[in-house]
Amino acid sequence: MRKFTLLTLLYICSTLLAGAASPMDMRFHCENDTIKINSLLKEGLESNILDGNGLIVFYAKKLLDTPYVAHTLEGEQELLTINIDELDCTTYVETLYALARTTLSQRATWRDYANNLEAVRYRNGVMNGYASRLHYICDWIVNNSARGNIKDVTPDFKCCKYLVKTIDFMSKHRDAYPALKDSTAFEQIRNHEIGYRSHRFPYIKKTDLNSKETINTFKSGDMIGMVTKTEGLDVSHLGVVLKENGKLYFINASMSGKKVQIEKNTFAQYLDKIRSNIGVRVFRIID
Repeated sequence: MRKFTLLTLLYICSTLLAGAASPMDMRFHCENDTIKINSLLKEGLESNILDGNGLIVFYAKKLLDTPYVAHTLEGEQELLTINIDELDCTTYVETLYALARTTLSQRATWRDYANNLEAVRYRNGVMNGYASRLHYICDWIVNNSARGNIKDVTPDFKCCKYLVKTIDFMSKHRDAYPALKDSTAFEQIRNHEIGYRSHRFPYIKKTDLNSKETINTFKSGDMIGMVTKTEGLDVSHLGVVLKENGKLYFINASMSGKKVQIEKNTFAQYLDKIRSNIGVRVFRIID
């Protein structure tokens, strides 16, 4: 990571408004991050798009071809990572949310973006160590729904079903998460998992995604969580749905494609090829 000059840090500190994470608690990809974010937000305001889903689609297309890079949030200590040049599926959706939320607030500065990013990424909107990050999507949805950031609209679909799973993948695979070598962080994660024992959540079976009624219920810009068969986990991948000419398509930071892309096949066709997937959850930004 490139180090900031003293002059740059002084500039950042001078723009600090009342908020949560300070610039010293942030991890930037490069010195141009703040400029790029301000530029994107300016374009968003100038688009005159006034609804959250419309802004999600606007920014989703703006970030097409951004390289896929995993584990950008990890480091020796938990910092608010600001990186719009390298995205994985989760950071992509969080980035879209933060950009859209900032624009909905009629703001256009990287600092407002950073506040909104922290608000969606961390428990109760406050970064406080590794375990404060909302690692599980079920937890991410519950916490952000409670704070009015998003709405789980999956139950709005007539074909909605319910699934019960115990969510404990991280504690059961401790060795896969370097940060969990710390006993305090490990116990904090386990304590969060307690709330998701026999967790009941709504989903739409992928076999129902071709029905006209289901397609009509989706809106472009709906955020999607792909429900997995993997034990201890509810969602394994995130993205955004694009609705065009009565068909659904999927925009995501693709590991296989190595970039943010619109999948060529319809959403149902895309999911049909993923054997570990059984369906989707649908959540929507609240205007």
